[in-house]
Amino acid sequence: MLSAAQRLRRSADFAAAIRGGRRAGRGTLVVHLLIDEPVCASTARAGFVVSKAVGNAVVRNRVRRRLRHLVRPLLSDLPAGASLVVRALPSASTATYATLATDLEGALAAARRPRRPR
Repeated sequence: MLSAAQRLRRSADFAAAIRGGRRAGRGTLVVHLLIDEPVCASTARAGFVVSKAVGNAVVRNRVRRRLRHLVRPLLSDLPAGASLVVRALPSASTATYATLATDLEGALAAARRPRRPR
């Protein structure tokens, strides 16, 4: 379980991370990472979006629990004040734990990479 200080709870926080953050996707999920937020929080925060397209309530909750467990150790690597939104895709419902872990780490690494000049 993530502590209250590590969770995104307000819809405005989700919207800010999705609209203003860097997006990177993999086969089972998409991450939105907003780093350039003012450092007002003492830790990085994470939120999860698991829609009905993923499955019924049992499946959605299982996917959310797995993602929460995978994100917890990764939050310490992010700068204070960063916001991370993890959106599960429908393929996450049948993915193994290892596949979710690989996709999450790859997407987060891609979102943290500096942008290439155009």
